[in-house]
This record gives sequence, C-alpha cells and structure tokens, in this order.
Amino acid sequence: MIETIKIGTLRWHHILSPSEEDLQFLSDNFHFHILDLEDCRSKLNQRPKIDTYDDYYFLILHFPSFGDSGRILKTKEVKIFWGEDYIITIGSTHWVVMDMFLKAKEQLERKEEFEIGTSDDLLYRILERLMRETFVLIRKVGQDVEFLNTQLFRRKAVKIIERISVTRKNIILLNTIFKPQLPLFQKFESGKIEGFAENMEDYWGNILDYYQKMWDMTEDYEELIEGLSKTFDSLQANRINEIMKILTFFSTILLPLTFITGLYGMNVGLPFQDDPNSFFIVLAAMIMIVVIMILFFKRKRWI
Repeated sequence: MIETIKIGTLRWHHILSPSEEDLQFLSDNFHFHILDLEDCRSKLNQRPKIDTYDDYYFLILHFPSFGDSGRILKTKEVKIFWGEDYIITIGSTHWVVMDMFLKAKEQLERKEEFEIGTSDDLLYRILERLMRETFVLIRKVGQDVEFLNTQLFRRKAVKIIERISVTRKNIILLNTIFKPQLPLFQKFESGKIEGFAENMEDYWGNILDYYQKMWDMTEDYEELIEGLSKTFDSLQANRINEIMKILTFFSTILLPLTFITGLYGMNVGLPFQDDPNSFFIVLAAMIMIVVIMILFFKRKRWI
C-alpha cells in the first residue's frame, strides 16, 4: 500500500511492504530501472549503493537497530528513490523513517506548514535523523564497553564472558555496516552526487561528519573490546593457574602420606608394627615429611 503526503510541490511516498501492484505503479508512473525494482522486491538485504540516473537516484543504505531483545544489533535496510520533486521510501525500512513519515502525516492533517522545500532537504532530514539515532545507539554500545571495563576484575566470569561476546558481536556488525558505506557518503561531499538543489554541500558535509565520527567511535570501541577480551582471558588463565597450583601443592603433600598409610594398611610384617608407640612414630614421620616438603617449596619459591 502506497501512502503519500504532499509538501508544496514535493511528494513523499512511503511503501511499507511493497506488493506487485505497488511496484507496477512505480514502474508505470516513474519508469524506474527494472533492476532497482528487483532490489525492492527482494526480501534479503542488498549491498549498500547509490545508483545514479538522469532524473533520479536510488539509494540502499544500512543502519543498525537493536532487535526485540534490546541487546543484539541487527541490520535495517533503508531504500530510497530520490527525484527532483519526490522522495519514495520503500520496504521494511528503519523505524526512524516510518516515525518521520507518520509525524509528517499528522502534521499535514493538522494543516501545519512544513519547513521542507526540496527533495534534497527532505533526504537530508531523513539521513540526519538516521545518523542521530545511530549515534545514540553507538553510545549505548560504548557504555557497554565501559561497563565491562569496570566489571573486568570481578569474579562473575560467566556473565562477563557473555557480555563481552554480545558487545563484540555488536561492534563487528557496526563495522560491517559502516565500512562499505563510508565511500558512498563521501560522494555527497565531493560533488559526485549533485542532487537537485543548490547550496547543499555544507549539509552533505554535515552528514559525512556524523558518519565519520561514528566510524571512528566504532573503531575505538573495537580496539577497547579486543583489549578487554585479552585482559579478561589473561586474568582467567592466571586464576586457573593459581587454582591448579594450590591443587597440585595439596596433591604433592598428600602423595607420600597416602603411600605410607597404604603401606601400613597391608597385612604383612612391617617395621615398628609390634611397638606400642608405632602409631605415633608413623604419625611423627608423616608430619616431618610434610614440614620438609613445605620448607622445600618455600625455598624454591613455589608457594
């Protein structure tokens, strides 16, 4: 179903779940390239791109969004047809686009005036809102990294491992989203994407600044989470070594004592077995062995 709002001479069409009739309407009325319509028809995420034609641009952009759990990031795809007097957002787009469209629709119903005059202006506002929401999301990932930094030396290993794994997965997803799109946004500022309105260079530059800052933050968080992960692995390995050291110490002490008690538990003739003080003699020998071994370990600085 195609929903439309009119802002002066500008029209914003929004199609949430495009049907074949909707795509045929776009083909008949806007004469979009058949491959662009195929991309809109596909349910799978397409690669990010900006296709340039004589009278319109077709954009496929990716932005992160938290899933239903609110912990793990997912990729949301934004498909936009951008013409001189129209913007068409299509598919199961990012919730930000839907929210902006519904608010614009409500504003139209209240007969309030819009400050938007061109399709370039509308596209800029959509991209800026997407950038701002993504920036907030990245800051949340950064807070997770800071939280892990404070919890690293506590002994809740299972929870920390799970949190590190989730945070690392989110940062990897951010990298896979941002890295291939950085050259696309650089095309706006460089003038390779001219648009349809004049004096938009500063605005496109602002979008690129947003994106570059988010990319830099993601790289910083990636380095931090890798460092925290290695530090945590080292701490866990050290704790395991300490545990094994203590267990080995007790096992080594008990080994000769176990041998003596097992030896004197056999039904054969043994020294001191007829002596009434044999128990105390054997006990004293065992204590002496323990003391000698402890002194030896301390001298070697093993304990």
